[in-house]
Amino acid sequence: MTGNGIMMGCSNSSDNLVGIVILAGGASKRMGTPKATLTLPTGEQLLNYHVRHASELQVPILIADNGCGFYVDSDATLDKPSSPVMPIADYVSDFDADNDEQIRTGGALVAIESALQTLTGSNNLFTTNNQRASWLLVMSCDSLIPATDLWQKLQQAINTAANKRVICLKDASHLYPLLGLYHLAIEPDLKAYIDSDKRRVMPFIQPMVRTVPFTQNWQHLTNFNTPQEFEQACAALPT
Repeated sequence: MTGNGIMMGCSNSSDNLVGIVILAGGASKRMGTPKATLTLPTGEQLLNYHVRHASELQVPILIADNGCGFYVDSDATLDKPSSPVMPIADYVSDFDADNDEQIRTGGALVAIESALQTLTGSNNLFTTNNQRASWLLVMSCDSLIPATDLWQKLQQAINTAANKRVICLKDASHLYPLLGLYHLAIEPDLKAYIDSDKRRVMPFIQPMVRTVPFTQNWQHLTNFNTPQEFEQACAALPT
């Protein structure tokens, strides 16, 4: 990282993957504390857990924390120069910018839009040696699935995704859009969607989503919203 916070050139050893965004800015009302700061049985904070695993993929790691400024342990990416870590601010639409009221928490899509803008076009702060890289890995902080495992699972669907531009996990009854891959090409459409004052994830991705069946032993590792559910997720971690 340079003094102005801009990351210098990064190598990309993961075919088609251009970056990772960790969604860490949720309200966490039922949890009673920000999920990013939850402590695992090993003593490691949840955000550092995700950064450490994400760094193995050797792409830029963006932290969307809604301005909370969560601390990331530098040891999490030690000796991983291809995995710079950078906090990003949520995208603010023209609608919100013109609104005199306090800007509300915009939800996941404004964080994803910010990540897409950061990795593309005039806002691109990164360079990559892999010009084919075109997917952003999205990870939420209500999961203990390592980024490496999630990428390995989802990337298998890239070649069969056809014109689909979002790839995410699915179980018998739910989609998990915040554990997925988002193609950089959707950035203009997502910006237009948000600029029309829409924030709901499912209506946006529904026409463009390709689903991947949930790995059975991941069921207890994600979607925790209370201290009890987090405790259960920790108990389900492989030893």
